[in-house]
Order: sequence, then structure tokens, then C-alpha cells
Amino acid sequence: MALISNVLGRRALLGGMTSIGVLAVAGCSTFPSFSLEEAVRRLLFLSSDRAFARLLAPGGFWDDSVTRLALPESIGNRGGVLARILTGPLMKDRLSRAFNDMAYDAAERAAPAVADAVRTIGVRDALALIRSSDPMAASSYLHQEMGTSLVEIMVPEFGDAIRVSREPLLAEVLGALTGVDVGGIANSLAMQADNAIFRAIGREEAAIRADPRSTNDPVLMAAFGIK
Repeated sequence: MALISNVLGRRALLGGMTSIGVLAVAGCSTFPSFSLEEAVRRLLFLSSDRAFARLLAPGGFWDDSVTRLALPESIGNRGGVLARILTGPLMKDRLSRAFNDMAYDAAERAAPAVADAVRTIGVRDALALIRSSDPMAASSYLHQEMGTSLVEIMVPEFGDAIRVSREPLLAEVLGALTGVDVGGIANSLAMQADNAIFRAIGREEAAIRADPRSTNDPVLMAAFGIK
């Protein structure tokens, strides 16, 4: 129940942002007047809301091939002792699952930062983003504008999770590593999680573009030509 309440809390945080007022710029006979910048913001708010709802569900990263984190290269490409520890795909999957479970807390910390960025980001060419043939154009723009900010937020979360993990296999692997510290592994995982989050947001954006009527948002429906 605690997990479910956390997810719903995050959804309320992000979803509540979509109720910001509509800016009057161009009239429409069917829908309220709106600005294209407002449409882009609503598109990103709803896309990120849906994406984090999936990511913060049980198995959110692991169960989805689009967002699943792989073993960091510093672990997966090592031979010697590690090769003997990680014999066969089951052991590798077990370790990878542990890292993907850690991504929950990291993503939970990242969600408010995404919401804040969407609220304050300057949309330089909203018309181009709305009309783009790339179904993930707005998400890619947001990722570019945010840079590595989510990585910086998530590295400490992964680092703490690795240090307190109760997974015996992880402790054995860390004990066998030489020349790689926990911070390096945490950074690798955070970079993967950053890309996974924006892939998830982009997928939701593409779904909204494909069926804007499903949003029941008059601004988005008008922006994508639905009357």
C-alpha cells in the first residue's frame, strides 16, 4: 500500500500541473483560445505524468524493454573473478534486476525536477514542435534543455541504494571489483535511467499525438487539429 500511495502522490504532483490557465492568443470556434507554447507544456506535463506513473509502478523499469537498465559496462565487460560469479544469464538477470529496482527511488526523486522544468522551460519554437514529424520532438527538446540535471539528481540515490543493498550477489560482485568505485557504477546507472525516463516520456508523447482525443484536453485536441 505504501508503494501505491507513493505512486499516486507523484501522479497528483505531476497531474495537478496540467490545470494551469489557458493563455489567449488565437481563437477557435470549438475550443477555448490557447497558445502553442501552452499546448507544448500540456503535452509534456501529460506525457511525463503517464511515463512516471508507469516507471513508479512495481517492476516499472525492469518489466519494460524500453526502460530496462543494463548492467553497467564496468561490471558487464569484466572477466576473471566476475566472469566466474556471473555465470549464465540467470545470475546476470538477478544482478540487473537489483539495479532496476534501485531505479524506483532515483526516478521518484527525478519526477519533481521534470515537472519544474516543464513549468519553467522556455519554448523557443512551439509551432515547430507541434508540427514536427518526430512523434517525440517535445520530449527530445525537454531532454536537451535539461541536460544532465537528472543524472546529477539520481547519482546519490543510486549510490546510497548500492551501499545499503541486501542483495548478496551485489555484495559479492562489488567485493570482486578492482579499480571501479560505487560512484562510477552509480553514475553509469543514473545516465541509463536518465535516457530511460525520456524514452518513456517520448513514448507517451507519441501516443498522445496519435490519439489526442483520448486526452480529453481541449487545448491538446485543438493543437493537433481535432475539432
